[in-house]
Amino acid sequence: MLLTALESTLNRNIAASSAARTLCARLAGKSLRLKMSGLPFEILMSAAADQIRLSTTSDSQAHATLSGSPLGLLTLATHTSTSTLSGSSVRIEGDAEVAQAFSQLLKQAKPDIEEELSRIVGDVTAHQIGNTVRSLLGFGRRLSNTLLQNTGEYLSEEGRDVPSQTEAEEFIRDVDKLRDDVERFEARLNALDRQAKSD
Repeated sequence: MLLTALESTLNRNIAASSAARTLCARLAGKSLRLKMSGLPFEILMSAAADQIRLSTTSDSQAHATLSGSPLGLLTLATHTSTSTLSGSSVRIEGDAEVAQAFSQLLKQAKPDIEEELSRIVGDVTAHQIGNTVRSLLGFGRRLSNTLLQNTGEYLSEEGRDVPSQTEAEEFIRDVDKLRDDVERFEARLNALDRQAKSD
């Protein structure tokens, strides 16, 4: 039921975007499998000329497979850069170009949650819910940033478990100076050694 509703929403958004329709036509006949760790099913996404189909069929082959945690796959889907994959826990198998094209198609066709919600509860309520969710997400981000900053300050200032940025920079400068001094000393020793051999 949820998969059918998602498929319907994605196809409605594909139909509304000429770029998404072009991309979908280019992907016709191709498929992408999503394997999410911790979930007992996989999602197979298949492209036709002007729409995509979502199913939980596991016996058919896919041109590409993305495997990872639901959060990792969601993070990948929300970022515009494909370089996100290199630093994430998401793994890709098969044709990477097909996976990238499906990723672009999903970004083109991704639903506007507030718009979809307004179809069910009306514009005003959907807008209020959207504002509440945005406010909660903003609070969560600020809380996370504050927590990270406070932890960093505690570790460097109070706990003295890690050096402060100034101390780290001074240490690096001292290491560079020591390296240069060792190289100069080695050059002097080599010069003295050559001089001793020539005498």
